[in-house]
Amino acid sequence: MSRRLLAWAADTLLPPLASFVVLVCLWQAAVVFFDIKPFLLPSPLHVAAAIQTHFGPLVHATLLTAVGALCGFLLSFAAGFLISLLFSQSRLVSRSLYPYAIFMQTVPIVAIAPLIILWIGHGFAGVVAVSFIIAIFPIIANTTAGLTRVEGNLLDLFSMYNASRWEVLRRLRIPSAVPSMLTGARISSGLSVIGAIVGEFFAGYGTEDFGLGYLIILTNGQAKTDYLFACILFCTLLGLAIFSSVNLMSNLLLSRWGGAED
Repeated sequence: MSRRLLAWAADTLLPPLASFVVLVCLWQAAVVFFDIKPFLLPSPLHVAAAIQTHFGPLVHATLLTAVGALCGFLLSFAAGFLISLLFSQSRLVSRSLYPYAIFMQTVPIVAIAPLIILWIGHGFAGVVAVSFIIAIFPIIANTTAGLTRVEGNLLDLFSMYNASRWEVLRRLRIPSAVPSMLTGARISSGLSVIGAIVGEFFAGYGTEDFGLGYLIILTNGQAKTDYLFACILFCTLLGLAIFSSVNLMSNLLLSRWGGAED
């Protein structure tokens, strides 16, 4: 077991870690060689010092953003699945409403986020709403495709046994759609973090609580570039953590369908 774990770690973790180390070394060398001013591009050492100085606020902001992103993701997953079920059962409904789902994806969120905040209000609810809107389309698109693209031979087999529409949905369409649905979940997990951060640009959490989005605006306005880079790093780590968790759960579920995906 320990050998398999070490082999998995060497195969999965070492390549990106090695690339990260090389990138940081090149970054440090470029700053020193070209004598770049810290307010333009801080060195990795300056960023590390900023993380050490502001570690408490960074962790607090990351946790708050994580809660908003996870709530937005879970709501988008539940709503997207239910909407996809509706689309798969009626072509008329799908043709009538699917373009509006595309509309939610194509309109820039920064253009409609102020309206969302105006309608829902500032604070946590506004952040979750923006995250929800950004994350829902991949769930709808992938799950709808999985529910509707079922092999004709299997549908004929269920028809031979006089299966009801509910039985076809429960025993054939939904199990067949699981891989597609989980693919959409992977995409949405990353988008939910982006949505939460964008929501924090406009909604915020009040005068005492603040997420990573607020810190990004604050540090950019004060030209604290090292602190800004630290915020961006924590945003990246948060996105990776949520995506990796969803990917792990997806692979565990997909193992029931003949082996997890790579």
